Amino acid sequence: MEISGKKIAELMQKELRKEVVKLKKKKKNLQLTTFLIGQSTDQLSFVKIKAKVAKELGISFQLIHLKEIPLFEEFMHKLKSASQSDQVTGIIIQQPLPAQLSTESIYNYIPLEKEIEGHKYKSPFFSPIGLAVMTILKNIYIKGRSGSDVFFNPKKDRLLFKKIFHSKKVVLIGRGITGGAPVGHTLTEFKVNYIAINSKTPEPETYLKEADVIISCVGKKVIFPEMLKPQVVLINVGLRREKNRLLGDYDEKEIKDIASFYTPTPGGIGPIDVLYLYNNLIEAAKLQ
Repeated sequence: MEISGKKIAELMQKELRKEVVKLKKKKKNLQLTTFLIGQSTDQLSFVKIKAKVAKELGISFQLIHLKEIPLFEEFMHKLKSASQSDQVTGIIIQQPLPAQLSTESIYNYIPLEKEIEGHKYKSPFFSPIGLAVMTILKNIYIKGRSGSDVFFNPKKDRLLFKKIFHSKKVVLIGRGITGGAPVGHTLTEFKVNYIAINSKTPEPETYLKEADVIISCVGKKVIFPEMLKPQVVLINVGLRREKNRLLGDYDEKEIKDIASFYTPTPGGIGPIDVLYLYNNLIEAAKLQ
């Protein structure tokens, strides 16, 4: 069965709009500032989606687009300047960054309460992509979700997840900064045991054949029907472009009769991921 991220996102968006209205009545500022470096068409496309959702929610969106790669010091100065602005509620840096700027230390220039993607140590925020995966799992294993309860609730759902996944074999494919790493961190945070595999793992298909849940964050077609056991749950995070089409790590037509549940691409994890970014922004406004 296909799990529609769009339908889940529609319920989430209604709840977030209510929160935005409440905060505006309290004169709380809501602005997301996004840093984009370079001219990648895919990254520009992702930023446009974020801007569109911000408009739908009634949240201000600022794009700082550096078309040429700046010096590290110049980039840090711009980050620090934006962080100190009272108008800015949250800051994100569109990943992946060019190699000369790609270091975790860049997040040191963003205050804890404005770094809403959860990169910093002891961050009050969980990774949006990690929460999106948890929400898909919640939608599959905990039935009857609607309205505000569609969100993954870290306090309320933690124990339920521990019980549900105690006997399930979960496999995570990939370890990249935009997918596998934050998803793995989120699974660990909520005590979901998993096996991590990547391109260096010998005989990865042996792990996949035993998996009850596979979360794939690669960006290439790495999952084929013969690798799967019947009734497996497939969650795709990875993105690849083929003949101008956005696709995931498996062919949906090939796996739809094998998997008990699977997410499509596009329209799976993506819409939920973006809304958790704004959910974190709303929480950031409450903290400030």
